[in-house]
Amino acid sequence: MFITFEGPEGSGKTSVIKNVYDYLTKRGYEIILTREPGGTPIAEEIRNVILDKKNTNLDARAEALLYAASRRQHLVEKVWPALKEGKIVLCDRFLDSSLAYQGGARGIGVEEILNVNLFATEGFYPDLTFLLDIEPSLGLKRIALNKNREVNRLDLEKIEFHNKVRQTFLDLAKKYEDRYVIIDASKPLTEVNKSVEEAIARRLKEK
Repeated sequence: MFITFEGPEGSGKTSVIKNVYDYLTKRGYEIILTREPGGTPIAEEIRNVILDKKNTNLDARAEALLYAASRRQHLVEKVWPALKEGKIVLCDRFLDSSLAYQGGARGIGVEEILNVNLFATEGFYPDLTFLLDIEPSLGLKRIALNKNREVNRLDLEKIEFHNKVRQTFLDLAKKYEDRYVIIDASKPLTEVNKSVEEAIARRLKEK
């Protein structure tokens, strides 16, 4: 299974994914934990360009293409080989982030970004996607309080940008309801983790 975790900035994806990793590992599954952009040496180099705070002049379409290039490299080198070996892959962000950030918030268009990414991914979609939904103002407040988290270029965008990101994610959850599970990420982490665990357990039983 390929399970992705999406959400606005400060939604707690990193903490949730670590819990899922522990949850599934204890049950005997082989797990690969990875992230986008990044996940492999080449893809991580592309990540550094995308998120570097100095690169404020990065064109929106160039940014979208860099994400797609990083995604392709990540799939070829890491995700697809792990899935062929029968492992479960947990990924912090994937295709839907490009649709939300570049398609929705940057205003390029969700369909335009989808077409670019379908070329990069050969039409590959996650089996299950968790949307950790949170009001952007609360998410950004969490980031400000977390001194251990590196602030990247996207964190510096205005609140209107982050509101568009969230709305696009919610629209995607309706469009792809068969693979999406929406989780209220404003709740305490223990409750969020429990909801995610229950959803994964249900999905594994169905397969």
